[in-house]
Amino acid sequence: MRIAVVGGGPAGLYFALLMKRDWPGLDITVFERNQPDDTFGFGVVFSDQTLDIFKAADEASYAAIRDNFAYWDDIEVHFKDSVHRVSGNGFCGCSRRSLLLLVQARARELGVTLRFGEEAADIEVLKRDYDVVVGADGINSRIREGWRDRFQPEVDLRPNKFTWMGSTRPFDAFTFFFKQTEHGVFIAHCYQYEAGRSTWVLETDPGTFARAGLEAMDEAASAAFLEGVFAEELQGHGLITNRSLWRNFPMIRCRNWVVENVVLLGDAKATAHFSIGSGTKLAMEDAIGLHKAFHKAGLHVGEALALFERTRREEVEKTQHAADVSLVWFEQLGRFWDFDPLRFAFGLMTRSKAITYDNLALRAPAMVGAVDAMVAAELGPLARRRKDGSPVPPAFQPLMLREMRIENRMVLAPMCQYSAEDGVPGDWHLMHYGSRAIGGPGLLFTEMTCVAVDARITPGCAGLYTDEQEAAWTRIVAFVHANSAAKLCLQLGHAGRKGATKLMWDGMDRPLAEGAWPIISASALPYYPESQVPREMDRADMDRVKAEFVFAAARGIRAGFDMLELHCAHGYLLASFLSPLTNRRTDDYGGSVGNRLRYPLEIFRALREVWPREKPMSVRISATDWAQGGLSAADSVAIAEAFGAEGCDLVDVSTGQTVRESRPLYGRMFQTPFSDQIRNEAGIATMCVGNITTADQANTIVASGRADLVALGRPHLADPAFVLRAAAWYDVDLMQPVQYQPGKDQLMRNTPRERQDLEELKLKAKPGRHALSA
Repeated sequence: MRIAVVGGGPAGLYFALLMKRDWPGLDITVFERNQPDDTFGFGVVFSDQTLDIFKAADEASYAAIRDNFAYWDDIEVHFKDSVHRVSGNGFCGCSRRSLLLLVQARARELGVTLRFGEEAADIEVLKRDYDVVVGADGINSRIREGWRDRFQPEVDLRPNKFTWMGSTRPFDAFTFFFKQTEHGVFIAHCYQYEAGRSTWVLETDPGTFARAGLEAMDEAASAAFLEGVFAEELQGHGLITNRSLWRNFPMIRCRNWVVENVVLLGDAKATAHFSIGSGTKLAMEDAIGLHKAFHKAGLHVGEALALFERTRREEVEKTQHAADVSLVWFEQLGRFWDFDPLRFAFGLMTRSKAITYDNLALRAPAMVGAVDAMVAAELGPLARRRKDGSPVPPAFQPLMLREMRIENRMVLAPMCQYSAEDGVPGDWHLMHYGSRAIGGPGLLFTEMTCVAVDARITPGCAGLYTDEQEAAWTRIVAFVHANSAAKLCLQLGHAGRKGATKLMWDGMDRPLAEGAWPIISASALPYYPESQVPREMDRADMDRVKAEFVFAAARGIRAGFDMLELHCAHGYLLASFLSPLTNRRTDDYGGSVGNRLRYPLEIFRALREVWPREKPMSVRISATDWAQGGLSAADSVAIAEAFGAEGCDLVDVSTGQTVRESRPLYGRMFQTPFSDQIRNEAGIATMCVGNITTADQANTIVASGRADLVALGRPHLADPAFVLRAAAWYDVDLMQPVQYQPGKDQLMRNTPRERQDLEELKLKAKPGRHALSA
């Protein structure tokens, strides 16, 4: 078998040596356009976990790398006049030049043909002359671009500018410097990679870059300028350049990694932002993954390449997702600049979601203790404390909205049950809300409760437009208040163009085959091609629907609800006004975001007038449509600000479900960044929701200032006592009805011992020591 590897970087060389070691008879040639010692850049970073992977893959090259790296355990954050140091992160720095020479030597020793200073042939020639062609030629891959229409890359050029430089200043920690200048903020990501040498990745936003005049500077001038910016931090050392050009980071994803007998590795197929230090890690782990695929496939090329893509893609995309979240944190730095320095540092550490509150509590307990104290201090006398006087974790601290006190920050998310009869909530609803209330969340949201019979999504949707419905809700509210400390929020909505559809388990959002009722929307656009076409609302419709919302709110007051939410998300009626994808009106209610807001604000204003002044109101919005041409980030902030100006106390931040062609980017806490933006740019309290599954995540979100409340859906469906169990884990006392008190007492006795045992096991295993590799 003949294998051509295009690109003599870590990915290509490592794959070549692994294959040649295990199959010495293979004819393997590496083509590299540069000379062997032409190395651009300075150091690379590997985590403890990655080093273990290298050791398992090839002991000889691992030993050589190990003997040439500098090891640190800490991350240090310099922000304004503060320094925060976090231990337990376990990583090493290694000279990129040393790494390449070591891997070259190992490949040469095994018999790999290395051809330096030589461009590989055209892809069509290579794929004809070789059994396998490996495109490991980096971000500007000729292999990928030669078959662009087949690999189908997507490149997102990010706005921030960055450049790689070096210095002789030593470091004993991976160090972040944030420096305010007259031009704006500059960031330095720094680490030592060998004795007397450190990497400095310098980053800034495009406005600061322009104001500083860096576009017109050459390498030497840029270095001199940055030496002035970081004079104190450089401690008398200078900056070293090596093709240190200012660039924009390209986020690269390829729909296909394999085409015929050609496969892409490393940056050629997928990039991960330097802020999580995973570029070289991903490249070399790609090489290991492809090598393993050949072992499993027995050198059958097509099977091996397909297996590689199938088994490796998920891990790469998870790392890319963490990197994407991390890079956005740095791009949006202004959002966090006025944070308390401790919250800023905590947010930096937890930005990619790879590190959380619990993870930090193991490696940096003093920092987490200080975070708990900070959150408690912000609440003053409202703060909750344990019997020993220590503050409870952030997610268990109370929140005041107007005169309503929420006992903790964990919320039962609004989830349609589709189990009402003629809109009347029954025993199922009493059980659903009652059991979850006893389980401990501070606030419960009802499912979307429809304001009229023709406002329903499905025939099974609950309503609040008849006396019987009002009586049923009154019964539920009374039970929750009598048996728990939870508050209950009534969510009112109108299905709009997504109405008259089947129950979720019979075909979600699909039109009813029979028994459908007429539907209305902002514009006459069906949800699916086969869906009923809604009638575009006229002024009479608007007045009627507004009155229905007001009448339903009045019933909610009589039923005893503590809070009211207006549903303006997920493509339902009011959301259809807000999104440009569903609002094609040419009157005063269409066009600009201000016009699209007009009718939802009319309804909110009318509700605020009747809803008691002392009781809070919230609005649920879809902060993005996940579709081209939909709501922008600026739109969502403007929408939140507009509702806030009308007396909205909380924005319930969800996303999507506006149009059928939406393409959400799922992941842990995937909607939290939208909450973060609205909270910290619009200056209004937010609730986040979306694939949040643990109290640990809730603590992380609240402590880092990304949301004020955390809504959980599926975890509560699986475990009605979710919050109670979490409270016992953190030694927090929650109210329970007397009938359940013995169960709570046992939980409070046993759980701390279980936690201590688990933490001891984790410490022995050195948990989470791969922070920089996500």
